[in-house]
Amino acid sequence: MKKFLLITYYWPPAGGGGVMRWVKMTKYIRQYGWEPVVYTPENGETAAFDESLAKEVAPDLQVVKTPIWEPYQLYKQFLGRKKEEKIYSGFINEGKKESLAQKVSVFIRGNFFIPDARMFWIKPSIKYLTKYLQEHPVDAIVSTGPPHSMHLIAEGVHKATGIPWVADFRDPWTNIDFYKDLRLTSWADARHKALEQKVLRRASRVVAVTWRSRDEFVELCGRKDIAVIPNGFDDADFAQAETAKLDAEFSIAHIGSMNKDRNPEVFWQAVQAALATAPGLQQKLKIRLIGPTDFSVRESVQKYGLEANTEFIDFVPHSDAVLYQQQSQVLLLLINNSPNARTIIPGKLYEYLGSGRPLLAIGPKDSDSAKVVELTKGGALHNYEDVEGLKNSILAFFAAYQKGELKGSAEGIQQFTRRHLAGEFAGLLGTLTK
Repeated sequence: MKKFLLITYYWPPAGGGGVMRWVKMTKYIRQYGWEPVVYTPENGETAAFDESLAKEVAPDLQVVKTPIWEPYQLYKQFLGRKKEEKIYSGFINEGKKESLAQKVSVFIRGNFFIPDARMFWIKPSIKYLTKYLQEHPVDAIVSTGPPHSMHLIAEGVHKATGIPWVADFRDPWTNIDFYKDLRLTSWADARHKALEQKVLRRASRVVAVTWRSRDEFVELCGRKDIAVIPNGFDDADFAQAETAKLDAEFSIAHIGSMNKDRNPEVFWQAVQAALATAPGLQQKLKIRLIGPTDFSVRESVQKYGLEANTEFIDFVPHSDAVLYQQQSQVLLLLINNSPNARTIIPGKLYEYLGSGRPLLAIGPKDSDSAKVVELTKGGALHNYEDVEGLKNSILAFFAAYQKGELKGSAEGIQQFTRRHLAGEFAGLLGTLTK
C-alpha cells in the first residue's frame, strides 16, 4: 500500500467544518490503496472541540504531532479576553460590535502574520519533516488549507525532498469572502498574492472544492490541470435519516457559524411577511440557529420581532448536528453575500442533502451551490433580494408540513459521498506516483 503525508492544522479533537473533509477522507482512502500519515500541531488553537470526531479516526492511523507557537495569547491579552476563551475565525463578534481594539488586531493579523497566524510553524515543520521523511518515506504529500501556512510547509518539504505534492484548497486564498476585511496595505496584499502564486505554480497538483474556485485558480496561475474534488457527506452518518423522528413544530434550522456577511436580512423580512400571511404559522414556527452567531444576527432577530420564534444554540458536536439536520422540517443554507458568492459551496450543503430534508437556500442563482441544489432537486434557492420568493417558499413548505407531506429530494447524491470522493482523491494521487 502506498503512503501519503497529510499536513493539516485541524484534526480531532478539534471540531468544526475545517476538520471534516480530511477526517472523512482518511476514513475511506485506505480502501483505494493509500495509507495516510497525518502531521498536525499538538497544541493548536481551536474554537471548538468535538470528541465525537475522534471516533472517526482509525485507531492504527499514524498521527505525528509537533508543538506550535501562535500569537493568540497576545491577541487575547490585547482584547482583554480570558486565556481559555476561544477565538472564532471568519469575523464573528458574539457579544458586542467590533471595537477599536478588534479593528487594530485585524490590521495586525492581515499585515504582519502572512499568510496567517500559523506562520511560525512553517520553518520548524519543514526542518522536522525533511528529516522525518528520510526515515519514514512516503509516496506523496498533501497539504490542506486554510490555514495556508500548511501549503507553505508542504512547498518547503517538496522542494527539499522532491516528493510529489498536492495542494488541497478547502477555501480560496485571496478570493475568500473576508479577504477584503483584513485591512491590508498594498505591500501585504502583494505578499499574500505572491505566496498564493508560489503554491499554485509549484504544487505537483492543485485541488479545489468548487468548479468556480477551479476556474479562478486557473485564471490566477494559468495552469489547466487543477482538479475539482468537492466536499461531501458520509452516508454512514445518515443511515437512520429515513426513520428519524421529525420535529413536531415547523422548524427551520441553520447549522454552523453565521458571521455578519451571512446574516440573512432577506430571510428575516420574508419570515415576517409569511407570519403576517399564514394563520397558525406564528404558533408553529421555530427557527434554530445552531453554532456561533454574530452580534448583528441577534440584532436582526430583534428588529423583525422574531425573538419568540428563534432559538440560539451554541456549537454542538458533529454527531448532534447530524441529528438536528435529520429532525428539522427545513434546513436553511446561506451563501455569504460577498464578491465570491458564486464560488462558494458550504460543506453543510452536502450534509443537508444527506439528511433527506428540503433546503431553503439564499444565494446567487448562477452559483456553484445553485448548481448542486438544481442537480439534486434538493430544495428552493432564492437571490439575496427575493423577499417575495422566499416568503412563498416558506409558505409552500409550511402548507406541505401541515399536510404531513414535507419531504426532501436528493437525486444523484451518491457522487458526493465521502467514500466516492476518497476514491477520486486516491486516483489523483495515483497519477503522480506511477
